[in-house]
Amino acid sequence: MVSKRSQSHDHQRGDIKDNALKALVTSPLFKCKVEKNKKGKGSYRRKDKHQGREPYLMAA
Repeated sequence: MVSKRSQSHDHQRGDIKDNALKALVTSPLFKCKVEKNKKGKGSYRRKDKHQGREPYLMAA
């Protein structure tokens, strides 16, 4: 037996009159998000070095 569930999403558009799919795709749900790398190429941040927040301990 298959149950039908309706999943709602707050699209922040108000009342949708014309195109529901366009309103869904342009909502914040489908917005691109760039995440900062913690490891790997380009993850070293020079600014943190000069502010005293280094990823390793200076034992010298």
